[in-house]
Amino acid sequence: QVQLGEAGGGLVQAGNSLRLSCAAPGRNFSGYAMGWFRQAPGKERDGVAAIAWIGGITYCVDSVKGRLTISRDNAKNTVYLQMNSLKPEDTAVYSCAAALGPPTRYTTRYEYWGQGTQVTVSS
Repeated sequence: QVQLGEAGGGLVQAGNSLRLSCAAPGRNFSGYAMGWFRQAPGKERDGVAAIAWIGGITYCVDSVKGRLTISRDNAKNTVYLQMNSLKPEDTAVYSCAAALGPPTRYTTRYEYWGQGTQVTVSS
């Protein structure tokens, strides 16, 4: 089973930034869209952003537009989530996932998942 590995989470104060990364060592995700999801305590897992394999096509939920940016480096098989101006409501476990085809927010489309990294934003 292919496993994705997230890194970069932590505890930060509101207004600060974090950059999450997601990699799959030894695995080439050619043709796969990559997505970032988050799950806050007691809530459903929600799609945050997703990016196509090529072409720069991205998806981003309205609540994070302008603050969170997804990008990928296909040469490194790595996807990033740059998070700026963090708010306490951004506190969640952030997971990355891979889906064959176009980027989407729907979790059922994603075939491979990481275990997640905790992001905690204090007020």
